[in-house]
Amino acid sequence: MSSSDSASSSKRESRHFIQQIIDSDRSSRRVTGDIVTRFPPEPNGYPHIGHAKAICLNFSLANEYQGRCHLRFDDTNPETEDMEYVRAMRRDIRWLGFEWGEHEYYASDYFEQLYDLAVQLIKDGKAYVDSQTGEEIRTNRGTVTEAGVASPFRDRSPEENLEMFATMRSGDFPDGAHVLRAKIDMASPNMLMRDPVLYRIKHAAHYRRGNDWPIYPLYDFAHPLSDAIEGITHSLCTLEFDVHRPLYDWLVDALFPAPRPHQYESARLNLDYTVTSKRKLLQLVKEKFVDGWDDPRMPTISGMRRRGYTPEALRRFCDMIGVAKADNRVDMAQLEFAVRDDLNARAPRVMCVLEPLKVILTNVPEGHLEELEASYWPHDIPKEGTRMVPFTREILIEQSDFMEVPSKKFHRLSPGGEVRLRYGYIIRCDNVVKDASGNVIELHCSFDPETRSGASSERRVKGTIHWVSATESVPVEVRLYDRLFSVPNPDDVAEGETFLSHINPDSKTIVTGRIEPAAASADALDRYQFERQGLFFLDEKELEKGNRVWNRTITLRDTWEKTKQSEKAKQSASTPAKSESPKQIEPQPDRDPLEGLDADALARTHALDTSFGIGVDDAAILAVRPKVESFFRDATATGESPAAIANWLINELRPLLSEDGIESIPFSASQFAELVGLHSDETLSSRLAKEVLSEMMKTGESAGAIVEKRGLKQISDESLLAAHVSDVLAAHPDRVEAYKAGKVGLIGFFMGQVMAKTGGQANPGTVKALLEKALA
Repeated sequence: MSSSDSASSSKRESRHFIQQIIDSDRSSRRVTGDIVTRFPPEPNGYPHIGHAKAICLNFSLANEYQGRCHLRFDDTNPETEDMEYVRAMRRDIRWLGFEWGEHEYYASDYFEQLYDLAVQLIKDGKAYVDSQTGEEIRTNRGTVTEAGVASPFRDRSPEENLEMFATMRSGDFPDGAHVLRAKIDMASPNMLMRDPVLYRIKHAAHYRRGNDWPIYPLYDFAHPLSDAIEGITHSLCTLEFDVHRPLYDWLVDALFPAPRPHQYESARLNLDYTVTSKRKLLQLVKEKFVDGWDDPRMPTISGMRRRGYTPEALRRFCDMIGVAKADNRVDMAQLEFAVRDDLNARAPRVMCVLEPLKVILTNVPEGHLEELEASYWPHDIPKEGTRMVPFTREILIEQSDFMEVPSKKFHRLSPGGEVRLRYGYIIRCDNVVKDASGNVIELHCSFDPETRSGASSERRVKGTIHWVSATESVPVEVRLYDRLFSVPNPDDVAEGETFLSHINPDSKTIVTGRIEPAAASADALDRYQFERQGLFFLDEKELEKGNRVWNRTITLRDTWEKTKQSEKAKQSASTPAKSESPKQIEPQPDRDPLEGLDADALARTHALDTSFGIGVDDAAILAVRPKVESFFRDATATGESPAAIANWLINELRPLLSEDGIESIPFSASQFAELVGLHSDETLSSRLAKEVLSEMMKTGESAGAIVEKRGLKQISDESLLAAHVSDVLAAHPDRVEAYKAGKVGLIGFFMGQVMAKTGGQANPGTVKALLEKALA
């Protein structure tokens, strides 16, 4: 093969299978005119990330082949459709960067033509009016192993069918009295081909056609024929429609001559930590789990736009994941990479303190105001621009940038320690001021005037922190958004659970921060990187109300995986370079936990398993690190459950350790065992116990002291919780009735209401048991 042939072959192989199909259709002259695709949403919800993939695919193919892409609303269900959703779809497609010009169509505009096509099927003996009930039709359809039973009305004459269909059209029959069915094959192995229903009687007003039509075509009838009417050449859909393709082909073959459209299926977008079912998204909205379709936590395009995503980032993401023939799950890290990479060069840098701690620089005179020049951009971004940052006697730093008892690798501020203020001076902490409860409320520090950033001072310190002036900075509301669900696949639920059981309670946190003056007057659509915090976007919707609210678009790195993945997974999934796309983490095959252990580690593993009964897997993890094993043994000496201690040590404490390992933590093994005990005896829920562990890592305080100080004890008193349960059920009688009518998924809603009433301190197991008892 010549080099030119090799290059051509490589180019063909790099094109996805739909491009290859279109290339083949053009070269074989199956398609001789324009390539015509379509994006055909049903106007019954706001477009989401899955729609974004379909939009990009259909419009991009039309652009690539210099054809056209139609926007068609398949609006055949009058009960769920609304003009609001049409407007949302138009707005979001344009925002993504695509136009359809004059080619905006509606299936409802084809109602007359579709009716005539149904009449033609009746005349050709390929459709009949069936007068069975819906239940009879379902029963007689058969099963996957048994053929269906023909309707007793299947052999009506074409004349009788035409007369009855015309009477259906005139509105003389009630809902459900008759349907029009295709006459295909009641023994077909594809159950969708067993005389599918084409038309139903529905006396309901249509959002565009009003009460013109008392009968409506079903989607499987209207969709392929609308494609044929419009001259679509390539009808692209997702894999769940592959079983619908035989009916698609049967209808267009029966009613349209060649050339006619062909359907091709590709994988839908299944994104981790997300649901895209319109029914579930509507449930989230209606039951107030989110603040509307454009809530920044929603996977809707309007939600992502409000959060601060750009159309370029979404198009890049859709290009990265490609077009596949088999369904798979897409790692959220890929979307987040595309967003970070895009915003890195768009967002100027400023400083904002989210959890302020006051610092008084004792050797700075009262009333001192100095302007420090700060760049908006780092050196690797080829952009220019600076702003002036006011430096005053009183400044604010992040609470997390101070540790009274610092760990070995903590390079920020501590008593007697030094740190550099970003764009400013080196400061030293001289004194710590606490309130009556022992909380740090103020630091007294001194600054070195010879160390101004950019000066020739040779002094160096290991840490640099962001800060703002306490007197010149501006208060600002900041909304810290995170993933809406706490597990990768929210639909993977245990018995008695629903996808709502996996809602992340920390998906939205509102704080009042302080921002430097340069960003205080930002306009709509402005975005900034708050240094060391993340990328933020000014909420346009709130700005219209007169409120200046910053939404966190995304953190600067994937902090989620740091706490959610095991050490093994973290080691196997390295952070991608800026020029590379992150790779999906493939499931790791099961492996022998003893594989690779030397004789000494094997002996310690078996000793741990024999002595404490914690299992070989956990024992092996502890045994390979003698200091971790020693910490475990010291913790079990307190009498707490060895299995519980091993579980918390391996899965919760270990991911938080620094490079120095177990020696760097600021608390003892017995204090760790105390935390495990508070969780085991249900004093603390899992969420609260993790919060306490995080605070122990920062402060070194004991779990008991933190629980007492913050009032975190979990409430397990049934009599107290029963009163909250009664109040919640009394406040929502409509939902109680819905639950008793079969909507058992509402148990998640009721649990959420009780948890809210108790500030998240109720024992979830006790609450669920009380709710189930009260609702029985």
